[in-house]
Amino acid sequence: MNTSMNLEGKSAIVTGGSVGIGAAIAVKLAECGANVAINYRNHKEEAEGVIKQIENLGRKTLLVQADISNFADAGKMVEAVVKEFGGIDILVNNAGINKDGVIWKMTEEQWDSVININLKGYFNYIRAVAPIMREQKSGKIINVTSINGLRGKFGQANYASSKAGIIGLTKTIAKELGKYSVNVNAIAPGLIETDMMKNADETVRTQAMADIILARIGQPEEVANVVAFLSSELARHITGEVIKVDGGQYI
Repeated sequence: MNTSMNLEGKSAIVTGGSVGIGAAIAVKLAECGANVAINYRNHKEEAEGVIKQIENLGRKTLLVQADISNFADAGKMVEAVVKEFGGIDILVNNAGINKDGVIWKMTEEQWDSVININLKGYFNYIRAVAPIMREQKSGKIINVTSINGLRGKFGQANYASSKAGIIGLTKTIAKELGKYSVNVNAIAPGLIETDMMKNADETVRTQAMADIILARIGQPEEVANVVAFLSSELARHITGEVIKVDGGQYI
């Protein structure tokens, strides 16, 4: 049994890999030896920067403009990755948005757009890779959710619902693909130092910090390290789990 986080020769897709947690995940997987494809929707310049980092590590990479909420786009991206890399071993569903508002003011558009990207987008990519992983009898699927999918969050009915849905999706797909030696897990970050959080109201940061037992904001790389572990053979007997990376914020 391989007991290292060596991903040499593996092929990975990271959705939303142009910024924040997704960018850190893409680079970390490349550092561990994987060839990595990322998609972008709006952040082309940032995505090209991530691609450059992956190339500098000597890995194959692929940049695809794709709307993850579009079923056809997801299928085309997976096809392109299989053609370019020769297969697909790791899928990291990470892309997501938030459009906050209390339920009595939330618009249909706010609800639909968050659900379509955060939940349907994950389905789209899982649906595209599942037949491949089922056929090859191997694969790793890691879904990035949130502690707010476990506990709810005032003003985030749409976001928390989408993240809770991801947990249900993760556990179901783990059961469906388990007999084909495909591991499916979720990671639930707490407060992480991303551009979104840097631009957040100071009151939001202060309130969140009060809940974090380790008294520090998490870094994207700390989420990426757990993704790399779950992508490796070290985690071959872990499936259907939700691993919190939150400094104790949820407790």
